[in-house]
Amino acid sequence: MEGHHLILGELTDFLTGKTLIDTHDERLRQEISRLLVEAKGYGKHEIQSACELVVRAGGKRAVTPVAFIIEIEEKVRMIIKYGPGSLVTRRRPSLAASRLFKRYQIPVVVVTNGVDAEILDGENGALLFEGLDNIPAREKLIEMTAAASYETIDEKRAEKESGIVFAYEIDGACPCDDTVCRL
Repeated sequence: MEGHHLILGELTDFLTGKTLIDTHDERLRQEISRLLVEAKGYGKHEIQSACELVVRAGGKRAVTPVAFIIEIEEKVRMIIKYGPGSLVTRRRPSLAASRLFKRYQIPVVVVTNGVDAEILDGENGALLFEGLDNIPAREKLIEMTAAASYETIDEKRAEKESGIVFAYEIDGACPCDDTVCRL
């Protein structure tokens, strides 16, 4: 099945130097990459992009994308979920993803559509900041996460969180959405 993105050609990934398909969504992700490195002080080696998260619900499995994870001193401190459209509908599945990616609670969750952003407390989902400019800079993130517990997510809770991601991002996906993969 063909995707629903307008293909504009190719572009070079800012973080990896790899050639990627140029779409409007990819251009926004590239802008976020540049913001993280050039304005927020993260090293390219601290940012993993185009990450995949395997989720399960019942007997079904799927892969959903995570735009970026920020890992400093061997701990993932921030996850950034990108998706076009409304941010509020992306809060809950992004919080759930923050509890699954490393099987501990990632302390800071960013939900963005590339134009706006909400920065959430991973543990309780509270809105900390709004706007792309308020994504924490490297030193601020270290300060914000210094006392984080990185609490291990037990199997029962992980199963529930996985079901939440599945419901929002897999079952709720457009049939032509090629960013998710049903296994």
